[in-house]
Amino acid sequence: MVFPHPLAAGKEGLLAIGGDLSSTRLLMAYHFGIFPWYQEGEDILWWSPDPRCVLYPKDLIIHKSMRSVLRKKPYQVTFNREFAQVIKHCKETTRAGQHGTWITSYMVDAYIKLHHLGYAHSVEVWSGKDLVGGLYGILLGNMFFGESMFSLLPNTSKYGFIHFVQQLENKGCWLIDCQQDTPHLRSLGASLISREQFQQVLRKNLLVLLED
Repeated sequence: MVFPHPLAAGKEGLLAIGGDLSSTRLLMAYHFGIFPWYQEGEDILWWSPDPRCVLYPKDLIIHKSMRSVLRKKPYQVTFNREFAQVIKHCKETTRAGQHGTWITSYMVDAYIKLHHLGYAHSVEVWSGKDLVGGLYGILLGNMFFGESMFSLLPNTSKYGFIHFVQQLENKGCWLIDCQQDTPHLRSLGASLISREQFQQVLRKNLLVLLED
C-alpha cells in the first residue's frame, strides 16, 4: 500500500483505507503526518486532518490551580517504564461521548513493537506503587506525535503531560502533534494550523530522515 499525498485527504481528513500496522508502514505514515484511527472490526482508516491541532512546548499553559498541584508533588513521573500498561489503560478508559475504544488489540501490539524499536514512548504517573495516569506517542526527530492519555485520578494525565512537555523542550523538541482538536488540549496551549502548514513542518524536520 502506497499512501496518497496527505493533501489529497477529504474534508473530514480521511486519506486511505486498508493496509496493515507493520512497523515499516506506521513509521512511513507518521513521517508524512498520517495516523491510523478506526474501530475494532473495521478496515484500517488512515487520517490527515485539516486543520491540525499542535502544541509548541514554549506555548504550554499551566493554570494557577495546576501550578499548585505541581508544587505539592503528589505523584511521581517516569518515562518508558511501563509502556504496555499505559497503552492498555488508554485502550480500556471510558471517554465521554465515545462508544467503545478506537485503540484496537492490533494497535496495542503494533505500538508495543514500535516501543521496542525505540520510536514509541510512554509517560507514567504513579501514586506510590499504583499507576494512576499516563500517555504515549511516537517520537521522530524533534517532533512528538501524541496518541492517547488516561487518568485514574483527577489531573494525573495532565500532570504527566506537563512534565513530559518540559522534558521534550529541554531536549530540543519544538512541536507536539495533538492530532485532534479538543478543549482540554486548547486549555494547555494547543493551537490549530492548516494541513498544508503541517506538511511544511514535516518536510523541514522529518522527510530529511527518510532521505538519510
